Amino acid sequence: MLAGLLFATHEAEDRSGMLAATLPFAAATLIEYQARLLLACDAGQIVVVVSRLTPELIGALARIGRRGVAVDTVRSAADALAKLHPLARVVMVADGLVTTEDVVSRIAGEAGDALLVVPAAQAAPGFERVGGGAAWAGVARIDAGRVADAARLPEDYDLQSTLLHAAEQAGARHVTLRLDGMAMGHGIERRAVALEERGRAVLSASMAVRPSWFERVVLRPLARMAIPWIARHGIGTEACCAGAAVAMFAGLATIASGFPGSGLALVLVGILSSELAGALALFRDEPGLLRANRIAILVAPGLATLLLAHVVDAQAATTTARLLALFALVVGGVGERAASASGRRPWWGVTPAYLALLTLFALLGYPTFGIAAVSAYAAVTLIAAVERLRHA
Repeated sequence: MLAGLLFATHEAEDRSGMLAATLPFAAATLIEYQARLLLACDAGQIVVVVSRLTPELIGALARIGRRGVAVDTVRSAADALAKLHPLARVVMVADGLVTTEDVVSRIAGEAGDALLVVPAAQAAPGFERVGGGAAWAGVARIDAGRVADAARLPEDYDLQSTLLHAAEQAGARHVTLRLDGMAMGHGIERRAVALEERGRAVLSASMAVRPSWFERVVLRPLARMAIPWIARHGIGTEACCAGAAVAMFAGLATIASGFPGSGLALVLVGILSSELAGALALFRDEPGLLRANRIAILVAPGLATLLLAHVVDAQAATTTARLLALFALVVGGVGERAASASGRRPWWGVTPAYLALLTLFALLGYPTFGIAAVSAYAAVTLIAAVERLRHA
């Protein structure tokens, strides 16, 4: 069984009375983010070494426990040894460490004791020196026996440092951190302002894998601004989802009342809020809320388009807008599946981009032309996606 060993002992350098592990980071707290990395490696247990239990830490540990993993707090090596399974493979993450899932997964896959290291000359602040001209980069794979070794030493020893040197003396293998890991913001940080900036970098990197122009131009900057603020104020994912839902339903009601531009703008606000809520759910490991937001992002724009077409045709006594809307929905839906299967190009359409285009035309007073433009954009996206599939 894989077990994670985390530390919440160091004080934040610029937040009096606050632990570095509970500073806001990437939509949650730093220790929740570290736990998420361990859970991605299938850790079945999280043991947290604490110096004191603060309200922020208690809340963070409760949220980690809701992810279906056993969470135990300990104050010494003897306590940790009592909680860990004797045959557990332990992945130790340094207090205040920011890293990526790939780095933790690489160390978790090691067969025996292993330390992630960098050359001492390139070591960032907070990296502790070990043998061979190297410095520990904050992640280690250790056997439970190392915890037993530490338990035989006086309790006033720093447990993290003691475990590190116990593994080093046991001949732990050195695994060098790749340069791209340093570029992704790998390092130990205990200042709130700097940690928030690192959190923005992590969020930006997570959205960089989504190549759509709309997601890069609109959603990524919005997430970098909004999500750290949401995390800093302790706003829950459920509240964000509720706010998004209210905006969507209010927008649909406004469209039905004969104000298409304002209504579509409200729906668009709801969609953007739902995208942010989805990012929160992803970083907080809330799959149910993540799935609900993804469904809303696909369904709400379609409903808004159909409702808009109905209102426009009712006023003009035609069926043109309805036919265009149905065509846009069919072509857009098929294009979404084809694009997902073939790998998106940056210029291809996505649901929020279609809605933004339609909103622009509606605000200018040309809703039917807007539906026609969305239909054309979706059709071109579908053709390009099918052609890419044919040549794959």
